[in-house]
Amino acid sequence: MASHADGFGLIQDIDVRLTVELGRKSMRLRDVLALGESSVIELDRLTDEPLDMFVNGKLIARGEVIAQGNRFAIRVLEIVGASGTASEMPRIEVAQ
Repeated sequence: MASHADGFGLIQDIDVRLTVELGRKSMRLRDVLALGESSVIELDRLTDEPLDMFVNGKLIARGEVIAQGNRFAIRVLEIVGASGTASEMPRIEVAQ
């Protein structure tokens, strides 16, 4: 008989889409059409607030932006449980 862990192994290679949300803004279409190269859009999130991380549209974690070499990366700060509550994650430094 296969254990629960064996069954989970069957789905581990399925591709999912990870999305990190920096913030949101509702705008009128006329304002969107008026955007140019130097336009600035103020988002609804403060600079020190954690970013939301989604897998296939479902909130799974919150994190912060860090620099990883010459790329942006996300450090996971907390995992959001099935009930929608967050549990604090230990901070792990990313090796440079």
